[in-house]
This record gives sequence, structure tokens and C-alpha cells, in this order.
Amino acid sequence: MAAPSQPLAGTPAPPVDRPVPIEAVPLRHPWRWVSGVVVAIVTASLLLAFAQNPNIDWPTVGEYLFAPLTLQGLATTIYLTIAAMTIGLGGGIVVAIMRLSPNPVLRAVSGLFVWVFRGTPVLLQLIFWGFIGAFLPKIVIGIPFTSVEFWSIETSDLIPATVAALLALGLNEMAYASEIVRAGITSVDHGQTEAAHSLGMTPGRTMRRVVLPQAMRVIVPPMGNEVITMLKTTALVSVIAGRDLMSNLQAAYAQNFKIIPLLIVAAIWYLVLTSILAIPQAWLERRYGRGVAGSRESSALRGWRSWKAGEK
Repeated sequence: MAAPSQPLAGTPAPPVDRPVPIEAVPLRHPWRWVSGVVVAIVTASLLLAFAQNPNIDWPTVGEYLFAPLTLQGLATTIYLTIAAMTIGLGGGIVVAIMRLSPNPVLRAVSGLFVWVFRGTPVLLQLIFWGFIGAFLPKIVIGIPFTSVEFWSIETSDLIPATVAALLALGLNEMAYASEIVRAGITSVDHGQTEAAHSLGMTPGRTMRRVVLPQAMRVIVPPMGNEVITMLKTTALVSVIAGRDLMSNLQAAYAQNFKIIPLLIVAAIWYLVLTSILAIPQAWLERRYGRGVAGSRESSALRGWRSWKAGEK
């Protein structure tokens, strides 16, 4: 059989049929624009009506926004939030580990703690700690079942309103934080623990170095919400005169009867603080969520990174 003829050198190659490019026509959504315009108009109307309401009394809002009374209460609110979340998170990790312990006594005690503090309203707990002196008038250190006392103090002197608020908020948060931490720990595959033990790591070291860093991906988002919730829950300490932001503003409008303007002041500060707290929460979520489900970065940021990499 004759071999197929080869094209001579210098002979132009035959033309290749190329597919006709298809022009992509973007799908238009006119009703999206219509609904967006309607929502924008309604929102702007509500905001304008709110701003022009004569009952708000904007001069009073400006007067109390940075008043010493307001700033002192704001400092107490920030302190209670940070201290209560520190107690709650630290204690919550301990309670979560106790609930996962093979020791039945530790599991029972931690379960009872969570049942009590998660099953009763935080307002009830605040009132209980605020009036703990009525239940336990004096705290005594001595020899049990005898009259020998080494040290004693009035409970109301040892646990003032701010300390009572800190105890109530911190212990209540421990119950909720323990469940969040426990969910994060159980989300880590058990094979990770077995692998760490096979390398000779102790259970405590395994928990610190292997399990908890991976569990943070599950723990951080709800715990960030708990911080914001704690900030707003501190407003309840006004029932025991905790001298927080709401307590001070309530004392002010009890004298001048300007309730709405001072509530606006409190709302402004709470919105500012929650907006600030959202920044580290978003950073931590990105930090511990790296490599999960592709990426948490926006498509624009991913495109910019790809373009920069192509330049190099």
C-alpha cells in the first residue's frame, strides 16, 4: 500500500476551521433594581422621620454622649465584658473537658453546673448575686463544726454590686462557653488524638497542641457572638446598680426625665462597641478558617492575589 503523501516544504498549511465565538449576553434583572430603589426610599424615609422627631432632643444627646457620667459607665461596661468573657472562656474550657472526661464524677458535676446556670435566667442570677448578703450574711474561715474563727467579713463588703455582676455574668457564660467548646472538641476527628498519642504526646499536650487549635474553627464564630451578647447583657446589671452604662444613664434620666435622648446615647455606644468587636471576630474567623471550603476571601480579593502572582 502506498504511504500517504507528505506536504512539500514551504507549502502553506490548510486553513483550520475555528468555532465562531459566542457572544455572552448578561441576564438582566430589572425587578432587582426596582426592589432596591423601593427599599432605599423606604429606609431613607424612616431614617429622616427618626432624625426629625422632636422627642429625640438631639442637643441632649450631644450633651450626654461624652459626659463623664456616660464615659464612666462605658468603662465599667467594657471591663465587665472583658472580665466576664475571660472567666467564661477559661472556665468553659475546663467544664467542657470535665464533661468529656471518662470520670463519672467529673461528668456529673460539670453537667449539674451547666444545667443550673444555663437553665435559669441571667437576670435571676444577677439578682441572686446582688443580694447574696441576704442569703449568706457573713463569710467565715475557721474550723468546721466549732466556734473557732480565723477570719470573717461581711458578704456585702466582699461582694459589692460590680463583683456580683461579674460573678453572675462570668458563671453564666461558663455554662454556654463549655457547650461551644465541647462542640468544637468533638468536631475534631478522633484519629487526630490517636495519632498524637502514638507519637508519645500526653493527653494534656494533645489537647493543647492538636485538638484545640483545630477546634477553634468551630469555636470562634459562636464565641464571637457570645462576646457581643455579653456586651449587651451587661445592661441587665442596672437592676443591682452595677454602675455600668445603662445604670448611669438610668440614674440620669430618673432626675431630668429625658428618657428617649439618654436611651439614644446608650444605643449609639452599644452600636459602636459591637461594630468594633466585629472586626477581631472576622479576623479570627479568617485566621482559623484558612484552607477550609476553598477560601473565605471575596472573589475580588482572590482575583487581585492571582493577578499579583501573575505579575511575578
